[in-house]
Amino acid sequence: MRKGGVQMTIEQAKKVLAKADQTHVLRFWDTLNAAERDALLAQINEIDFNEVARMQRMLTDKSTAAAVTPRPAPVTKWTRRKYDEAFAVGEEQLRRGRVAVLLVAGGQGSRLGYDGPKGAYGIGPVSDMPLFYFHARKIVRLIHLYGKPVPFYIMTSDVNDAATRACFEDYDYFGLNPEDVIFFKQGVWPALDAEGRLILEAPGRIFVSPDGHGGTLTALAKNGCLDDMTARGIRSVFYFQVDNPLVDIADPAFIGLHMLQSAELSLKLCLKSSPTEKMGQVTLLDNGRIGMIEYSELTPKQAARFKYGSPAIHVFSLAFLKRMARKDMPLHLAHKKIPCVNDAGRPVTPKEPNGYKFEKFIFDVLPDARKVVCLAFDRDDEFSPVKNATGDDSPATCRMALQAKWRRWLAEAGVTVPESIPVEIDPAIANGADELKQGLIFG
Repeated sequence: MRKGGVQMTIEQAKKVLAKADQTHVLRFWDTLNAAERDALLAQINEIDFNEVARMQRMLTDKSTAAAVTPRPAPVTKWTRRKYDEAFAVGEEQLRRGRVAVLLVAGGQGSRLGYDGPKGAYGIGPVSDMPLFYFHARKIVRLIHLYGKPVPFYIMTSDVNDAATRACFEDYDYFGLNPEDVIFFKQGVWPALDAEGRLILEAPGRIFVSPDGHGGTLTALAKNGCLDDMTARGIRSVFYFQVDNPLVDIADPAFIGLHMLQSAELSLKLCLKSSPTEKMGQVTLLDNGRIGMIEYSELTPKQAARFKYGSPAIHVFSLAFLKRMARKDMPLHLAHKKIPCVNDAGRPVTPKEPNGYKFEKFIFDVLPDARKVVCLAFDRDDEFSPVKNATGDDSPATCRMALQAKWRRWLAEAGVTVPESIPVEIDPAIANGADELKQGLIFG
């Protein structure tokens, strides 16, 4: 997008690039056609050169982050009384229309061998309905149960925005009101070479890549979503990622616990499948605040102390999101092989890392939260991601987990289905055996 809807001129671009010492970006200008020139100017106009300067400083800064003593953060577990109290509060929030849902869905299904948005990948054991279906239908159920809209904010990316919108249109928004489904795109950042220069991947195009899930906060603000939430009277925002169709979206008990504890950020944590499972580890910082340590930062002995991991299921207070959207979050860099052009403008596929990508991580806001709640949950009921084509965390293991959950519901409701027969329950119909027994049929 162009700042203010106005196209940058070549004269303006030259001034901006000269000030940032990035004039090499225009070295192929004379070879570009009109469309390529317009596209390059639009790119330059969108780049935040203050952030580029921050990236450059990071490349030259040799200081290291303060050491963190790995200590598992306190974890809340349900008692019947605590659950019932929280559930009632969460239901009231839903009845008052104070809950929104935020889905991170910018990825492609390439690792699954699928050419399209990951959310459009068919995962239904019987229907082959896409991941989006299982998320949207859960929201349909909430709307029918509590009688208020639950706005659904979906973060896409440049590569899948159009296809994601088309998927929702093709399925008539899965029964949701299109006015309550809000798409917005994740931001992108340029990469830098070792000298801090922007990298051209084509004579008329600067290389950019997504700015990480931490960029969600900036994107929410930039696209007017935070203002929209405010206008709708939203208090709490349920956050999750697209690859987990078992997630219990806007779980009233989770929402209610968040409210009862006056938390700014709440996380669900589950028991790890192994000490080395690739999950973030929530830690108690020396200052008493809560932080996150990546699994790769822990020794095997340290990792064994962390029984729980984070599957990125959160509730944010809207006021906290607004505050964090104004904050410069830490940058994380990775040395990568980045497609580029040579001095003749010809494409080059590097064999070794030739540049640095930068990202922001959502969990970096944890230490800024004045109150954090970590809630333990049963991963068999709520977590089975689709990340790999085969093996662990694959479509096969996810379909097995979905069916195991539904079979438990059916058995508790008095219905036995032979193992040879696949099962699938529309998430809009019921969320548990009790609702099946009550015969709740929605949308």
